[in-house]
Amino acid sequence: MLSLRYILLASIFFLTNCTPQPEIASPPNILFCIADDWGWPHAGVYGDTVVQTPTFDRLARSGVLFEHAYVSSPSCSPSRGAILTGQDFWRLGEGANLWSTLDRDQPVYPLLLEEAGYAVGSWRKSWGPGDLKAGGYDSLRPAGPKYPQGLRQFLAEKEKDQPFCFWFGASDPHRAYEKGSGAAAGIDPAKVQLPGFYPESEEIRSDIADYYYEVQRFDREVGEAIQLLDSLGELQNTLIVVTGDHGMPFPRCKGNLYDMGVRVPLVMHWGTKVKPWQRIPAFVSLTDLAPTFLEMAGVEVPEQMTGKSLAKLLRSQEDEQSLVPRNHIVFGRERHTPAQASPSIAGYPSRGIRTQDYLYIRNFFPDRWPAGVPDGATHPMNSFADCDNGPTKTYLVENADLPTVQPFYALSFAKRPAEELYDLAQDPYQLHNLAQQPNLQTVKEQLALYLNDALVGSGDPRVVPGQVDFDTLPYRASYELNGIK
Repeated sequence: MLSLRYILLASIFFLTNCTPQPEIASPPNILFCIADDWGWPHAGVYGDTVVQTPTFDRLARSGVLFEHAYVSSPSCSPSRGAILTGQDFWRLGEGANLWSTLDRDQPVYPLLLEEAGYAVGSWRKSWGPGDLKAGGYDSLRPAGPKYPQGLRQFLAEKEKDQPFCFWFGASDPHRAYEKGSGAAAGIDPAKVQLPGFYPESEEIRSDIADYYYEVQRFDREVGEAIQLLDSLGELQNTLIVVTGDHGMPFPRCKGNLYDMGVRVPLVMHWGTKVKPWQRIPAFVSLTDLAPTFLEMAGVEVPEQMTGKSLAKLLRSQEDEQSLVPRNHIVFGRERHTPAQASPSIAGYPSRGIRTQDYLYIRNFFPDRWPAGVPDGATHPMNSFADCDNGPTKTYLVENADLPTVQPFYALSFAKRPAEELYDLAQDPYQLHNLAQQPNLQTVKEQLALYLNDALVGSGDPRVVPGQVDFDTLPYRASYELNGIK
């Protein structure tokens, strides 16, 4: 039997960066729609029967739906930096952290498309949060200039017949939520399926319903953008991509390497140019988007980009199974917020590898707190600062002493061992760490070895010493930190 490591190594070449394609007569427009804190599986087409996402679902039925799409990091700034640069987040220096900057020397796909003749622009949140000037940006922005009135203004002001690339950002479904907004909009909290890492609670159900309300608002706005393109005759030659930057802003989701932190919805639609209703089981990363957009436009893909182009899939009318599938994905995190004990600005560095069968996580400093210290953090939120405040967090913290709640509180906030291993067929919510199970030691060691190989191969400073100390890099937030002068 072939070893797991051999199988993984043999599949690494899925979706390799292609040599630049010959220039095409009519390069596609690109509409990239990204929600803020929208994670998998919160769309109807993924089986969620409560949240209503008719726009996303229609795009999937007439386009390409990805069942295993992952971010590079479950934190806004590094995730968005990885999307723009097409690189693993740990290659971005300071940009690997939240509230950081993005080095102007890193090539980003919107500006490369602009150099090739595209009109580029953005609306609302693109890269961030952070300070772009610190990275060398002045009036230029990595996703293109902002258009306060959105897509309609951008299309009206660009040159006629000029191909375009537009970053359609959203603040939804980022917290804070208007409490009860979900129920007021007709979402029944009683029908919400709670993840396995939460106790039964009306408060948590209602909180998720409020999150669903904002997911639905994002979906509606994407639908309005598509209607605008259709009315202007631009729809058929526009590649539409809809996704989120990481999981929902709840305990054990955003900022975590479990599925509900790093796995996201992803659909691609390109008029009638792709075979409809393709469901892609292969693993893809949002770092794959930049090389895909560039290749589709006939622009050379920079060698720095670690993502793999999906252009072949979009151009082909053949069945997707003709492609050799990538059967794993690698991701990680560095500092989300300075959530450790004051006055430290250290983060909680972790890396993970996900296959069809297993999730393996390496926590570099198990003595640190994964969601931040219970009290006295450098971050002004003070308690568990790596987890957004909200009713679900409050419920778990305030009821932590109850026997029915304590195990769930621990899953979100307690310290974690250096290694975690989950059998995904038996444990889809990744609740039971099997890293010490004798019968799984070979699997764990192979995954750990392959993860390390992948990190070394991509120059991750956590395993290639002497490059970047993520824990000491500036935290460029607009507010003051506790204990830091």
